[in-house]
Amino acid sequence: MSHVTRPALAFFFAVTLLGVSSCSSSGSSGGDTAASATVASTSAATDAPTTTVARPAFVPDAVGAATVTGPITGGKGGIVMGIGGLDLATVGYTQEEFFLSGNAASYSSATPLSSDGNWTINEGTPAPFTTRIVVRRPIDGAKFNGSVAVEWFNVTAGFDNAPDWSFAHTELIRSGWTWVGVSAQSVGIVGGGNALGAALALKAADPDRYAALSHPGDSYSYDMFSQAGAVVRTQAAQVLGGLEPKHVIAFGESQSAFRLNTYVNAIASIANVYDGFLIHSRGAVGAALSQTPLPDIAAPDPTLIRSDLRVPVLNFLSETDMLGDRLGYGRAEQPDTDFVRAWEVPGTAHADLYSLGIGDSDDGSGAGDAALFAALLTPNNSIYGGVITCDLGINAGPHTYVLRSAIAALNAWVSQGTLPPIMPRIPLNADKTGVVLDPAGNATGGIRTPHVDVPLAKLSGFGQTGTSFCGLFGTTVPFDAAQLAAAYPDHATFVSKWNAAVDSAVASGALLAADAKQLKAVAEASTIGNPG
Repeated sequence: MSHVTRPALAFFFAVTLLGVSSCSSSGSSGGDTAASATVASTSAATDAPTTTVARPAFVPDAVGAATVTGPITGGKGGIVMGIGGLDLATVGYTQEEFFLSGNAASYSSATPLSSDGNWTINEGTPAPFTTRIVVRRPIDGAKFNGSVAVEWFNVTAGFDNAPDWSFAHTELIRSGWTWVGVSAQSVGIVGGGNALGAALALKAADPDRYAALSHPGDSYSYDMFSQAGAVVRTQAAQVLGGLEPKHVIAFGESQSAFRLNTYVNAIASIANVYDGFLIHSRGAVGAALSQTPLPDIAAPDPTLIRSDLRVPVLNFLSETDMLGDRLGYGRAEQPDTDFVRAWEVPGTAHADLYSLGIGDSDDGSGAGDAALFAALLTPNNSIYGGVITCDLGINAGPHTYVLRSAIAALNAWVSQGTLPPIMPRIPLNADKTGVVLDPAGNATGGIRTPHVDVPLAKLSGFGQTGTSFCGLFGTTVPFDAAQLAAAYPDHATFVSKWNAAVDSAVASGALLAADAKQLKAVAEASTIGNPG
């Protein structure tokens, strides 16, 4: 396959209407191009098998060179983001915003896109753009771990949102990541998506601050995302405050994961910008490669990850994602390889009480862990002051904890060649309309955690009804007093069982040691098994 070149150098979503906030104190595609190293085969004889990631080196002139402006100030004085709450300065982080301007390409294919993801694509005529990125980084550069998470902002709710930051910022902060959010799609800038969030589209929320932004349409979003990642590499002195990135990893959740699925198959090996990909809560189908007013080029059902890619891809799936409406990842399951892995987590939902509120202000001190544990027994059915109200308690499962471990595993995969563990999959019933349940009503198989192995509630990714996006929020149905007493006749019994399940999850790679400590602490502090 030929390589497309350019002229030389010249983040689903979470729903909130919290308003404008500043969280800090201040061609063709293929995997056969020349590689920097050869692939080492997986060794099944070791506890931590390794592979040498054979990705081509990043070549700046293979990607358009965006002009960077900023840090941005002005307007109403704050960076417009969908989620607020955590004062980044209190955890040693700072936040800045930059504008990127340049020319972005669209892409097309002479033949229908195939389900195997092995696509050959062509580059179209570029169009001018100006978009923005938001950067969150350690104030003390010595704490930077060298890895940069570049999140494709989710625009499902009608504005830029960063669900991967919401779910996993505790791990990103404590491990010293830098995080970059990218306004890759037009809805986040000019609106036109879900009416619920229209007021937070950038030009509506702060027309003066964002007057310069201009988006040519989502057919150009893939190249804009490439250029954002390239800027992290080539202009780190400006956008990262002088931090030197060693690894740049793309993140995307829900709607953004659909687009990353297409990006991986079509663009990744043209641009060679990203060292790895977290494709979080995707469905069976990728996003369109091109769309109106350009020719519509839809992704097939299912859309697998191409087999010749030599960049680590971790698919992370909640229980909802397996069969949920407009999701159905179960149709796109594929075998694990040295470059594609899937983690499927029972008892979790596409979005949950942590990502929809509890996590907003989680500073890693343990308060967030205590609140999420308490929600297993008293789950809320509404979020953000009643902006969305569901009919049942919203899922309070272990999504955030397993995702944190997945991110740490992906970073080790990218930076050290250490392969993530191959995890068991969630079994579906015979007609693939539901998951297989245990006697307590929780899903069997998949990545096991104390939340489903020592349960306090029936945790499901399904069964929720109510307004707006409730169908994605899953359910928590707490056990009644009789069920709890039968399972845990005294507090010591509960704590012993819970702690053993925590240790097992750490051993499997499902949980990180830092989270295990907090989970054991909240179990010990609970009243489970105590009389009265």
